[in-house]
Amino acid sequence: METESGESATTIERQSENLPRTVLREWTVAATAVVALAADQISKYLVRENMAIGESWPAQGFFRLTHGTNTGSAFGLFQDQTVILTIASIFAIGFIIYFYRSHSDRTWITKLTIGLLLGGAVGNLVDRLVAGRVTDFIDVGPWPIFNLADSSITVGITLLIASLVLTGGKSEESSMPEGSESSDSDER
Repeated sequence: METESGESATTIERQSENLPRTVLREWTVAATAVVALAADQISKYLVRENMAIGESWPAQGFFRLTHGTNTGSAFGLFQDQTVILTIASIFAIGFIIYFYRSHSDRTWITKLTIGLLLGGAVGNLVDRLVAGRVTDFIDVGPWPIFNLADSSITVGITLLIASLVLTGGKSEESSMPEGSESSDSDER
């Protein structure tokens, strides 16, 4: 029996049976993104509720919590470009998802990095959509003030580049002997 789209009932049944396995395989991406997003949003909420803008704790030192806001991008570039940066953030999130779905290397490190990138990008996007600016509070030495979303993005990009460079772009699966199966073998 075929559906209107030409797919057989058996194909649709197999796809629906695979759905729970797909969700389970992607738990690393989802869990990492949710944890990064939650930590970012909770920390920003606590800073906004408990510190005045410009207030630092401690008042002096190399590492401080300083409540600041940023209408620009990283390092204060492109100030007052909220609409453009919001659109760019949406495209970046779309690209991250596209990259992950089209990339055959879905090792645990790739899943972790994609989760960090998504959680960080969505965290700053939420700020831009809700307040028109991003809340920053981590103040380390001479660097511009940043937040956990920025950290998630930076760590995610660094790990992704390092894993691609160190593995030469080869996945763990491609380096396994023939006949061996990886836990991610169904993801392709």
